[in-house]
Amino acid sequence: MGFLSNWFGRGGRIFRGKMNRAMDTAEDATFESTVRQTVHDMRTELNKAINASASAMSNHNRLEADFQRWVRQGEEWRNRAGVALDAGNEDLARKALAKKAECDQQVEALRPAIEQARAASETLKQQVAELKKRLEDADRAATTLVARRNAAKAQRKVAEALSGVGEADNAFAALKGFEESVARDEAAAKAFATLAATGKADDLEAEFAALQGSPSGSVEAELEALKRERAGA
Repeated sequence: MGFLSNWFGRGGRIFRGKMNRAMDTAEDATFESTVRQTVHDMRTELNKAINASASAMSNHNRLEADFQRWVRQGEEWRNRAGVALDAGNEDLARKALAKKAECDQQVEALRPAIEQARAASETLKQQVAELKKRLEDADRAATTLVARRNAAKAQRKVAEALSGVGEADNAFAALKGFEESVARDEAAAKAFATLAATGKADDLEAEFAALQGSPSGSVEAELEALKRERAGA
């Protein structure tokens, strides 16, 4: 179970490492396009604001034209009323002034609409100008961001190569990993060799002890010699 756990653990680290490198590669490949797309989206929003501003200006111009037309017609009817009075025709002058009153009513009815249209048009023009400035800043910032990221990635690669650490996919980091793997194998081989030599030394000591005889055998031999000595006495 320990072997399998270790095997799956190492396999998981390898898999995660490959996935992280794949994600980093994908992010590097899409970073510039994503930044540029963001600027493109801002440009689209600016175009929408420009169209809205143009529509507001058109509406204001149309209302202004109608307003001026009613003002001119009111002036014309007033002049006609004066001509009728000069001619001694008060009834006709009265009719002309009634027409002028109708024109004045239209003028007063259009006045608030014109003010609202003018305010909306001015607001949109200011917003368009601000969006244009922001777009210019964003365009410059996008170019700077891409350059800064490329420089940072290059600096990181160099730093990782010099330190020999990190997860960068470079030959320096790979070589360091190979060295560590060989060192682990060498240490394991030395440990097994030590264990094997220890076992052989114990066997050799046992063989020499057998040649010399056991302690119990020596005691018996000495007992027999003592018996023979006592019997001769």
